[in-house]
Amino acid sequence: MHRSLCLVMTAIGLSLCLNLSAKKETEKIETPASDPRIEYIGRTLTDGKDVSYDWSGVYFRVKFTGPYLAMRCSDTKNCWFNLWTDKEMGPEADKVFMVGAKDTLVVLAEGLGKGEHEVILQKRTEGEQGRFTVHSFLSEGEILQAEGRRQRHIEFIGDSYTCGYGTESSDKNDPFLAETENCNLTYAAIASRYFGADFNLISHSGQGICRNYDDFRPGYNMPDRYSQIFDEDAQSVWNPDMAPYRPDLVVIYLCTNDFSTARQPHETIFAGRYIELLKKVKANYGEDTPILCLASNVTPFSFDYIRNACMMSGLSNLTYVALTSGIHNYEGDLGASWHPNYKGHIKVASSVIPYISTITGWEMEEKPYR
Repeated sequence: MHRSLCLVMTAIGLSLCLNLSAKKETEKIETPASDPRIEYIGRTLTDGKDVSYDWSGVYFRVKFTGPYLAMRCSDTKNCWFNLWTDKEMGPEADKVFMVGAKDTLVVLAEGLGKGEHEVILQKRTEGEQGRFTVHSFLSEGEILQAEGRRQRHIEFIGDSYTCGYGTESSDKNDPFLAETENCNLTYAAIASRYFGADFNLISHSGQGICRNYDDFRPGYNMPDRYSQIFDEDAQSVWNPDMAPYRPDLVVIYLCTNDFSTARQPHETIFAGRYIELLKKVKANYGEDTPILCLASNVTPFSFDYIRNACMMSGLSNLTYVALTSGIHNYEGDLGASWHPNYKGHIKVASSVIPYISTITGWEMEEKPYR
């Protein structure tokens, strides 16, 4: 009996040792979201250990060792995300998911091999779909310094076309769904990938220069939102010192909603607000920062409005370009609610890329737009 008891105790002791060993092997290291080794691109607000944002397209890079990485996060509504593991951002994400609750644990990577790994997480929906907050990261290995920002950076200011409204839909009669909105398939993301540039988006569906779609919320337009940290918070004030990047080029693609529902704004009012936006960009980044102003294909008058506003501004380093009605088809190139799908955005990007090359001096290469 005594010998049997010893054997039982030995077995119990061995089991405890194995369990303790297994627990030690899977012990998680918690790192605050505000850790400087994590790289954020886009407008964000750091509050203690938390990092919050709501603009379309904001993305972060986390580099780590070990097989596992998760994040503790919260969302005010239902934001959708693109995730890539051990690769750069491309048109197809490794994983797409939605976060719609507070204090949520999301596994970003697991079962990876030994060595260094990197994940990139991009917010694919716009501010109306919610404000997202990262609290911390949990890893089984060490968090490393993320890859540095790229040498090139483009900022895009726009409306639903820049947000990626309906890009993953294949029928122009489809209604808007948050899950088919993907800013990573827009002309902005395609052009940035072509030049190997980081990018950030200041975009909101339905916004115009001086008139929003169907006169929604008069007197509060994109020149106003441009000054905000958060898309959906008019009281939040952003300044360029909050971002460690300075764009090499700013692209403005606005005016479709100004001419919406068979109406057009007074040209003097339009010019005044357009110049206001141009001056805000120049104040943020300097007079030498070039701005590419795109006139949409909604009406031939849009180009006249934008060209005249640029000429009246007295500012330098401005380029204005008209996108005509023949830039894409109105059948296979459209997604939800008559917005360009990925195919349509490729055509828009292919028209804009030569101007970006000329303005910046970045050479065009023989490679596909994707």
